[in-house]
Amino acid sequence: MSATRLHLLTERLSSLMRSQLRRVASAHDLKLVQLEALVYLSVANRYSDSPLALTEYFGVTKGTVSQTLKALERRGLVEKHQDPTDRRVQHCAVTPAGAAIVDEAYPAGCFRAIKTASTEDHADALEQQLRALQRANGFKTFGQCRTCRHFQPRSKGGRCGLTNEALSNSDATKLCREHEFPATG
Repeated sequence: MSATRLHLLTERLSSLMRSQLRRVASAHDLKLVQLEALVYLSVANRYSDSPLALTEYFGVTKGTVSQTLKALERRGLVEKHQDPTDRRVQHCAVTPAGAAIVDEAYPAGCFRAIKTASTEDHADALEQQLRALQRANGFKTFGQCRTCRHFQPRSKGGRCGLTNEALSNSDATKLCREHEFPATG
């Protein structure tokens, strides 16, 4: 597959997925950024569910994130709580009502027709494309813990080598703002 074809297919897929997001956001009287924040928070780990992490992930101002979170809180889609060990840190959690909207925004059904092995191959190719774009532009990766250079696999989940904390199997699939891809040889 040529690089140009891969780029064009990725761009078209992204455009159609963004259209789906706009449709769901509109149906729930949400701004696109509010729906995107819900989606992000639904897959962020405990180190990455803060307003600061949202600011870094989306590359927007703290004010934009603050207003977005306030709107989501008023609608009962997100709840904030203070970190038990660092009172300066606020964590954000998607409520069941918010999770229902996220599920609607990302229906996996359209991808079920693709063979599993093929799906993994496609995901691997897209991940390589994403990595290349992130490296070329100096973007933070916000990858899954299980793909991080700090991740230490264990029989039940793993351990973060950066924080030395245990990670459940679920934690290992969440996005982390401290993520770094392993060095490639």
